Amino acid sequence: MFIYGIDKLTVDKVLEIASGKEKGGLTDYAIAKVNECRSKVEVMANSNKAVYGINTGFGPLCDVKISPEETSLLQKNLLITHAVGVGNPIDKDLSKIMLICKAHALSRGFSGIRLEVIERIIYFIENDLLPVVPEQGSVGASGDLAPLSHLFLPLFGEGEFWIGNDIIPAKEVLKAHKLEPIELAAKEGLALINGTQFILAHAIKGLKKMEYLLDLADVAGAMSLEGYQGSASPFKELLHSIRPFKGNLEVAGRMRMLFENSNNIKSHENCERVQDPYSMRCIPQVHGASRNAYYHLSELAEIEMNSVTDNPIVLSETEAISGGNFHGQPLAMALDYASIAASELGNIADRRCYLLLEGKFGLPRLLTASGGLNSGFMIPQYTTAALVTENKSLCFPPSADSVPTSLGQEDHVSMGSISGRKFNQILGNIEKILAIELMYAAQAMEFRRPNTFSVILEQNFKIIRSKVAKLEEDRILKDDINALIQLVKNQAFIVK
Repeated sequence: MFIYGIDKLTVDKVLEIASGKEKGGLTDYAIAKVNECRSKVEVMANSNKAVYGINTGFGPLCDVKISPEETSLLQKNLLITHAVGVGNPIDKDLSKIMLICKAHALSRGFSGIRLEVIERIIYFIENDLLPVVPEQGSVGASGDLAPLSHLFLPLFGEGEFWIGNDIIPAKEVLKAHKLEPIELAAKEGLALINGTQFILAHAIKGLKKMEYLLDLADVAGAMSLEGYQGSASPFKELLHSIRPFKGNLEVAGRMRMLFENSNNIKSHENCERVQDPYSMRCIPQVHGASRNAYYHLSELAEIEMNSVTDNPIVLSETEAISGGNFHGQPLAMALDYASIAASELGNIADRRCYLLLEGKFGLPRLLTASGGLNSGFMIPQYTTAALVTENKSLCFPPSADSVPTSLGQEDHVSMGSISGRKFNQILGNIEKILAIELMYAAQAMEFRRPNTFSVILEQNFKIIRSKVAKLEEDRILKDDINALIQLVKNQAFIVK
């Protein structure tokens, strides 16, 4: 069992808990930490000293003292007034990831929340009670206020849950599970809605998808190069050892593996061509740079998912620091960097598609042996071009912007929620672009037969042909493209 507040979360661990492969819970030690911190909040809540969010108002109202009798209503009102998200609901899996990350952060013992609130969140996770959270409305500081408010309204019977594909009022769902609404106490509203879990959930989901797409981009690039009969010499180990970026070295090694025992590569080793275009020979440099960005975001996301990001942070019975751990800038900037990196995987893939259409080095123009009457693969590259440009437009970095909120109290915000959403949009487009490149590459490889390729490329060629036949005469390609996109989404291709 994963122990919230004690064990270390990783991307894979979060997704294992979300899928039900691993259970998360609390131990006596974790419970003791939560209860100890809660007792400190109780002392502060009943003292005459003003402590932000515990016995004062919020934001620009931090100078308004709140009596102990009004504390519960203050915390409830906080969630109700901040639940102003708009747009479509986020995917259910994102809601669950947010719950998991929040349960872990609250269980660290610095947030001052009661044990029963954390246990209710864990109950939601274990029973797939996933709150409905709108996708828009967070500026990424004081964390993800609006989405987290929607996430936790159901604790006291407000908001909505997903039940299957239906949206059901939280009151009905709590009643069906024989759960009483929780009455929030001092500090708890702030602990729940201050934090970066919306940004973080998008980073976690995107990182898992990007990990596979980085590997698949290498496979697609290798298949395109084989179809093009390009050179394998730009992937030699010595060449990359004298410019040893981690991502570059890894991609170059993967390319050597993908060409291992290729009869096709050997068949043209002594040809007169001097060098290939950059989209072929610079695969390690371009794909490798994208991997470096992935590693950077992965490192920061792991730090964030094991951090305490609410406010104030309770340190003792007399000290609760009103700091800025909720600020989303560390993830926002890295997400924007990763978005550019992901977009470049599509950019270079589109160029390889174009090269395969030119009719050079033994390939027929437009990858069809009967051009003229048939347009062959002319038009799918229009789609990759459109998707590449759409991704470029999504690469504007939201973290470069800031709009003051809360009467200037929150005068610099990260906009990281937008960074996270755009990151996943870009990755969705990359799935489509790589699907089209794989279709092109398989067609090009047909014209190199009877030459054979490495075991892994032959396996992927068969996977493609299981859904998409060789193009002999023009046909509607929409179904072919969608079939390959689904294979990519299902991570059906062999990448290692």
